[in-house]
Amino acid sequence: MNKTLDLSIVIVSLKKDYLFDCLKSLEPALRGVENEIILIDSASPDQIGRLAGKKFPYVKVLRQEVNRGFGGNNNLGMKIAKGRYVLLLNDDTRIIDKNIFREMIAWMDDHPKVGISGCGLVNPDEKTFQGSGGFYPTLFRVFAWMTFLDDIPGLDKLIKPYHPLHSASPFYKGENYFKSGHRQDWVTGAYFLMRKKALDQAGFFDEDFFLYVEEVELSSRFRAKGWEVWYLPEWKVVHYGQATSGSEKATIFELQNLILMYKKHKPGWKIAFLRAILKFGSLLRVGLWTVVGRKSLAQIYAKAIKVI
Repeated sequence: MNKTLDLSIVIVSLKKDYLFDCLKSLEPALRGVENEIILIDSASPDQIGRLAGKKFPYVKVLRQEVNRGFGGNNNLGMKIAKGRYVLLLNDDTRIIDKNIFREMIAWMDDHPKVGISGCGLVNPDEKTFQGSGGFYPTLFRVFAWMTFLDDIPGLDKLIKPYHPLHSASPFYKGENYFKSGHRQDWVTGAYFLMRKKALDQAGFFDEDFFLYVEEVELSSRFRAKGWEVWYLPEWKVVHYGQATSGSEKATIFELQNLILMYKKHKPGWKIAFLRAILKFGSLLRVGLWTVVGRKSLAQIYAKAIKVI
């Protein structure tokens, strides 16, 4: 008789920079948890899946010859996952809490209305928090984000920002938001724990979103089915990939995919307003970053104006 698995962990990897450390850090945290680890080798040039399979023989490896993006790659693992819970875990994470899986599963079991939960993502110092999700990007919230209105202390509590952490703000970063647990609309895909029953109802990632915003779109489908999304910083993992935030690819993909999400779920007039807000906000940022001497950021938003 096959055992019922508590947890399926899906990890997508394109290169070996962090993967082996990630897999090694899982071992003590998975003791006492019936689990499977599914590794998606996303067309890695150094055959990372084959190397990982030799070093960690219990890992199930699926090799892809074409990079299908965050959603497409994770879908491959999610479709074969057998656990009561399915965790999408970035390969650039490191588990530092040996009780995280056992305790988060118990928390989810005790809160049957929760379909998705995320933990605290911390920097390598293991103390300072990164942003992990926020609230659905309504037109007003996108306007507040692009014009820095949600950087104003106190006002962000009323707005419930799309991105509550304001890492570039010189006077208010909103770090305290991510120090306590609460219900929100979406969490970041670096640690994305789903109830399998809820996943079966909501469906998998929309693969038209190659990178960025796919977690927002999928979380919205979970909530449309009546499931709650929670952020739980009582448990933490180190996330190294925050350094990519603010890059040209990240910025442009996010703006383009916000428009794509609206095309899929909103009426045409809202799409036009969203595009206008994003262009206006990008123009504002070109001016601001030019004035303060951050020319590389100004160039990113100048390019964004042309492609959105």
